[in-house]
Formats: sequence, C-alpha cells, structure tokens
Amino acid sequence: MIQDQLGVEPGYHTVPKCREGLLKYHPKPEELPERSMKDSFTSATLLLGSDPLVRERFVQVTGYVRIGRIMEELDVFAVWICHRHIHLPNLPKGIPLPYTFLTLLVDQAKFLQSQFDTNVDVDLSGHVSYTGRSSIEITMYVRQSGKLLSKAIFVMVARNAVNSAPAPINKLVPGNEQEERIHKEALERHNKRQKIRAQPESKVPPSEEEVKILYNIFQRTRSSKGDLEAPELPEDCRWMSDTRRDCTIHPFPENRNNSNTIGGGFTIRRALETSFIAASLFCGAPAMVSFLSDVTFERPIRVNSFITMSAYVVYTHENYLQTMVTVTAIDAETGTRIHCNALYLTYVCANKMKEVMPKSYHEGLWNLRGRRQFRRFIKSAKLEDYDKDGPSSDDTKPDTKPCKCGDGKK
Repeated sequence: MIQDQLGVEPGYHTVPKCREGLLKYHPKPEELPERSMKDSFTSATLLLGSDPLVRERFVQVTGYVRIGRIMEELDVFAVWICHRHIHLPNLPKGIPLPYTFLTLLVDQAKFLQSQFDTNVDVDLSGHVSYTGRSSIEITMYVRQSGKLLSKAIFVMVARNAVNSAPAPINKLVPGNEQEERIHKEALERHNKRQKIRAQPESKVPPSEEEVKILYNIFQRTRSSKGDLEAPELPEDCRWMSDTRRDCTIHPFPENRNNSNTIGGGFTIRRALETSFIAASLFCGAPAMVSFLSDVTFERPIRVNSFITMSAYVVYTHENYLQTMVTVTAIDAETGTRIHCNALYLTYVCANKMKEVMPKSYHEGLWNLRGRRQFRRFIKSAKLEDYDKDGPSSDDTKPDTKPCKCGDGKK
C-alpha cells in the first residue's frame, strides 16, 4: 500500500525508478491545510491468533512474541501514519505522493510486559502527536485483547521525492482538549530533544556528582598493590568489558526501504536482539525488555553494507540492567567503518544483578550514561496511564485491517 502510494516499482532494482519527475509537484508550505490528530489516527492488526505463518515470524524460543519484530512493524506503521497525515489538495489524481519518509529517531518505547501471547492477535494504533517544519512525531500503542502492552514514540522526517531536501508537512492543530494535552506533552519532548541536539550528551562533561561516582569506582577497583597495577574486581561484580557481545550482519535487499537504504526497523530489531543476548547471558536466564530510548539514526546504512553491532551491559541496579548497543556500517568495497547509531535498552531479570564495573575512563563514561538512561526509565510516566492517551477509536472511526506493512518497505 505504501509502495503504491509512492509510485515505487515492486522488486529490487540496483538503480531504483527515477522519481525526479515528481519534484514539480513538491508543495509550498502555504498550500498545505492544517490537520488534527484524528486525521492520522489509524489501527492495524497482526494476525498472530489466526494465521500460523504470521505467528511463526513473531514467536521466540520462550514461546512469547519477539519484541524486536514488534518494533520493526511499528517502524513501518509510523510511515503509514505519516501518509495519512499528509494532505496535498493540489496534487492531481493518480500522481504518486512526492515524498520520502525516513525514521529520524525513536524517542522511547515502554513495555508493560515483554511476554506477549503469540496465540492472540496484536492490535497497533497510532497518530501524529507533533509536527515541525519537516519532522513528524508519531505516538503508537500496542494492545492484546484490549489491554495496553506498549507505547512507542517515533520521530520521522519528510523529504522530497528524491530524498535530496526536506519537504514541508501539514501543520498539526489540536482539535479538542484531549489533543491539546497530548500536543503539549509532545511539545515538551520536542524542546528536550532540541536541547540535546544543541549539546549532545557525548559532549556534556560529568557533573560534580558523577565525578564523585567515577572516583568511587576507581577506589573500589584500585589494586591493593598500588595505583600503577591493574585494577582488581570487587566481590560480587563483573567487568563491563566481559559483557560485550558482537554480531556481524549481512543485510539483503529485503531489509531495505524505498530509498535503497537499510530500514530503521530492521536495525532496531537486530540491535534489540543483540542486546537481548548480552542481557540474558548476564542474567543467566531470558531477560525481559522494559524500556528503549534515544535511538538516533545519525547516518543511513547503504544496502550494500555490512553491519556490526556491539552490545554491553553498562549499568545494573537491583534486578534491572541497562544495555548499550553501538551500530557500525562497513562499506563492502572499501572496508570503511562508519558509526551509525546507538541504542539504550533497560531489562528486568528475576534475580538481583551483580554490579557491572568499568575498567577505563571510557567505560566509566558509558556507565554514567547508563545511569542517566536508567533514571529516565524510572522517571518515565506510569504505564498504567497509557489508556488515557490518544484519540478515542470511537471518535475517529479508524481503518482497522490486517497489517500489510510487515514487509519492511517504506
């Protein structure tokens, strides 16, 4: 459906169909009418309960649903919500939409529980919650049997037909008090993201409190033989470097989007699965993901690249652990390595976790970053309040249909 609306040829082509002819339909901002959240609100169903072939794609060895696969579907679903929001009144009938939509970042994804039942259909719903000049924040919900299990917030970016420049989008104007509240919360998130963008976390020096934390770690790992000796691991702890798990991936054209780059949903899924391995081996049992945050796609990954992912356990607290996954693309022809993005995931385990200890200052900063991400998880809105969010399906009368967006195409 997305490919049809964009006028993209089916099948893989090393040189995609030229879309330059659509640039003449590129709209001006003043030509675009305002839109409300109800205009983009829609839903879809993943037929796990009734289709064995669909169920097999989503089941993991524990018998529960693969959360990475859910995130991959949400990435494509977010693109479809962008299509529902965009309205070009001057676009001639039969002309493809002169836009390209890309995943800019995943602000956060929260999970009430990660043990989704594979024998019950999964319902997705979502809507636009904020718009900038060319960016679109999408809020999405995941339910089973009417029970809310997850909420995710994606930020998409609109580009022109050939992905060479930003494209204007319809301004979002709240249509009622409920939408006003949602929009206000989204605006606050947008302002926070702008502050982080102006001063990335990697360039923020440790606070006075964090400097004390690093010094305390140094004292605890200090060798009994003196400062110049190798650090010693305290009792009931593990070195951060020993938690590292690496994965090298050969993506294929089926993993691409319509821009012939690797889909953001595929990257999220594989990174989540790599972090799940690191977390489960650390726990000694399958870990359950609770929170995903700050997934920023800094650079696109070309379809002819290889991908390496490295997952670390960077922080632990009681029965929680914080993982960090770095994603690097390797040019298949030159061997050049390019850092593309990092992901942070919070897991919960059945037992209390050993404390993870950094050996170097570099790892110490990762530990501090893990602490910050864990605090964000703790301070996040109560998951029980999710059902209060989002326009009512009774009010919007959304299109409900079996999900056809699970092919990773945008």
